[in-house]
Amino acid sequence: MPPRSKLWIYLGVGLIAVSVYYWQSGHNTAPVAAGAGPAASAQAGVPATVTKAKISDFDVYVTSLGTVQAYATVTVRSRIDGELLKAYFSEGQFVKKDDLIAQIDPRPYRAALEQANAKKTQDEVNLENAKLDLERYLKLGEFAARQQLDTQRATVSQLTAQLAADDAAIDLAQTQLDYATIKTPISGRAGFKLVDEGNIVNAANTNGLVVIEQMRPISVIFTQSEAYIHEINAGLASNPQPVDALSSDGKSLISTGKLSFVDNLVDTSTGTIHLKATFDNQDLKLWPGMSVSTRLLLKTLKNVLIVPTNAIQHGPAGLFVYQVDDQNKVQVQPVDIGPANAGYTVVTKGLTEGQTVVVDGQYRLQNGVKIAPADYVPPSGLAQSQ
Repeated sequence: MPPRSKLWIYLGVGLIAVSVYYWQSGHNTAPVAAGAGPAASAQAGVPATVTKAKISDFDVYVTSLGTVQAYATVTVRSRIDGELLKAYFSEGQFVKKDDLIAQIDPRPYRAALEQANAKKTQDEVNLENAKLDLERYLKLGEFAARQQLDTQRATVSQLTAQLAADDAAIDLAQTQLDYATIKTPISGRAGFKLVDEGNIVNAANTNGLVVIEQMRPISVIFTQSEAYIHEINAGLASNPQPVDALSSDGKSLISTGKLSFVDNLVDTSTGTIHLKATFDNQDLKLWPGMSVSTRLLLKTLKNVLIVPTNAIQHGPAGLFVYQVDDQNKVQVQPVDIGPANAGYTVVTKGLTEGQTVVVDGQYRLQNGVKIAPADYVPPSGLAQSQ
């Protein structure tokens, strides 16, 4: 290698060495913050969020999936044959019970009613004449032939019966005429128009004119395990339990109603029973066919000890919490738990009221570790009702 090349190599190595020296010197001479370092950190304690175990009433819920169903569904059909002259509703319109909804051509049925009335008038005249003849025969006494008298009595009875038949025919004709004017049987929301004006409709058509869904109130059908049947029935008999309808992901509350019905048969294939809850639904947030999550209040436990669910830890020996002493040191405390709800869990054994437990930051803890505690603040909507 030429001497000049070696010289450039030596110069480069020297420059690198000088740069490294000055870089290390600058870092080593930086000021050290007071109290910094591992020893100071250990003295301050491991950051952790804490809260106290408390006594409270605790609602026990069972959840499930459900389907919104109209409180009542009616397919409006024509009960007579004829031309649909007018539909008095719009698709999607909310209608009230007994509102006029459609008109069938009434003329053939009005004519039939008039004919029945005319027939009755004719028979009334015939009956009156027959009664007069009978009175004449009776006045003749023994001069009247018995056969003639009996025949006249039969004629009067026959015409009397005919008047009764005329009344029935008039009622039938009037009913048929009334059927030409179709009214809504329930209050609800009209669906698609199934027949347009000008078409001939008939009573045999099962499709109907329109389907009306009653949505105020509205129902939700859901299932629950047969294990809860006795508690559900007991609650329904004394005071119908509240039922919450939530979004399908269970994160947002849509509406609150009450349990209204428990089916009379357990599904043996699934071990569940069907339930129905009723909701006022004045805001129309629930819609027929909609999928929801349901939350049924099963019972309320009185004066039980609760802690945030995040405080409960799983270990090789079972469930435990990190209990905090008056020196801010933690100890592993085994616990037994009950039901959980709304971010809280019932503790049945292992803790007493007022004891402090760690809610967050457990991953850095072990027996005897000192902590720097911060108060636990429940997320919005997570606090257990008192």
